[in-house]
Amino acid sequence: MNENIIYERFADVVSKKPGRPAVYQKDRTFTFSQLNELTKSVAAAFPVKSERIGIITDHGAGMIASMLAVLKAGSAYVPAEPDFPTERIRFMMKESGVGFIISQLKYADKLAGFPLLFLENIEDHIEETVSADASCEARPESPAYILYTSGSTGVPKGVVVTNRNVTGYARAFDNEYHLKADDIMLQYSVCSFDIFVEEVFASLLSGAAVAVPPESAKTDVNLLMDFVREKGVTIISGFPYLLMDLNALDAIPESLRLLISGGDVLRAGYVDRLLPQVEVYNTYGPSETTVCATYFHCNGQQALTDGTYPVGKPILDVDVQILDENLNPVLQGQIGELCISGGGVSDGYLDKSKNEMFVTRSDGTIMYRSGDLGRMLPDGNLAFLHRKDSQVMILGKRVEPEEVENVLCRCPGVKTGLVYPSPDSSGLSHLTAYIVPEEGAFSLESVRKRMEAYLTPYMMPERFVLLDSIPLTDNGKPDIKELLENGGSADAGGTENTGEV
Repeated sequence: MNENIIYERFADVVSKKPGRPAVYQKDRTFTFSQLNELTKSVAAAFPVKSERIGIITDHGAGMIASMLAVLKAGSAYVPAEPDFPTERIRFMMKESGVGFIISQLKYADKLAGFPLLFLENIEDHIEETVSADASCEARPESPAYILYTSGSTGVPKGVVVTNRNVTGYARAFDNEYHLKADDIMLQYSVCSFDIFVEEVFASLLSGAAVAVPPESAKTDVNLLMDFVREKGVTIISGFPYLLMDLNALDAIPESLRLLISGGDVLRAGYVDRLLPQVEVYNTYGPSETTVCATYFHCNGQQALTDGTYPVGKPILDVDVQILDENLNPVLQGQIGELCISGGGVSDGYLDKSKNEMFVTRSDGTIMYRSGDLGRMLPDGNLAFLHRKDSQVMILGKRVEPEEVENVLCRCPGVKTGLVYPSPDSSGLSHLTAYIVPEEGAFSLESVRKRMEAYLTPYMMPERFVLLDSIPLTDNGKPDIKELLENGGSADAGGTENTGEV
């Protein structure tokens, strides 16, 4: 068994724990042995050998088995959610050059023109596949998957992540969280975001199980928690907005032992009621460095003065340095770029011409320049500040929207908020604050006065928009495009939503 090959690691768990649950669905449970037989069945159905294979299916054991089958064949899978925009799917599949796409008949119209392998009711035919080939063609440096970045502008970039990257992250995950055989990880994330990799592979390769909720439960936190209770889920990893929803509940399921936040800033107000009940971690890491590069254990720790938690210290076999523009280390406490090296650094982008942020160092190792700014705290933990390119010019002065946002989110009555710049017809930038109020009486005027106590006049948002919730993209991040469309243009100027709510 090569511990740096995903399928071989999985097959080793199968040999040791064949009868243990691997995947829980609403009405069915698959053991490790059954999941492996399902994997071999999918692999045996491949029409051709291909370097890259698309996967567009409903979530469940079939999707996971399809990914394992692709990895077993030594290929890389290219995942997409079925409800992604058709043109985005077509771009991803075409650019990555998939030989065929594993899907279901109901999604055929979206995939016209691509060779398709339909897996209908494949989960019902496990017993027919016992004699299928069990060999693995992957190597440690073989690409495992290609995830496309989700920027709202520009052309998406495909990030190529290897078997070695994923197995290394699985070891780091287990090193920090000490997974047990009876741990069950919720599979909540979309398949095209790297939290999915954490949910599925960090769990299965450690012998823990995955629980896949029905789609209806993903949009209702109460239904989701009913599923968590029913299956005895012990670990949830997700965006801070999910933890914020859990924080608002009267109680969380007793089975939960660990909540992991990643993908965005974690604010103290998002988890203040959770901390006495469960272990909470804040994490940081771009997709280019395989899920997470740092962990921070929030319990018993104070948030920073801006109300956010640090992102912590590097995980196993990863190094994070804070460097200046010339890639020289900055002094402790000074602001610099978060630069990541070690086992998590991916093979870069599918389009190698876009790899300018992957730097080959003098010792031959590759370092990824994240484009994120941070600083080292006195205790050795890292604080994430904002993107290098997030600064905007307001009245000729540089403003960090994240700084304004941090002040906004500390205001009484603000459940959560975002501050985002938008240009007017003249090209000048203006700040808009998007607010989801707490339940009960809410005074926008009180929020304005509170912010004015901390911010200079040019830093104050010119417009305030009240929302029932923050719209999210398919990958679970704030949908800036929808915010800008629904919040109106910067030319609307005087259309503030003010008064008592």
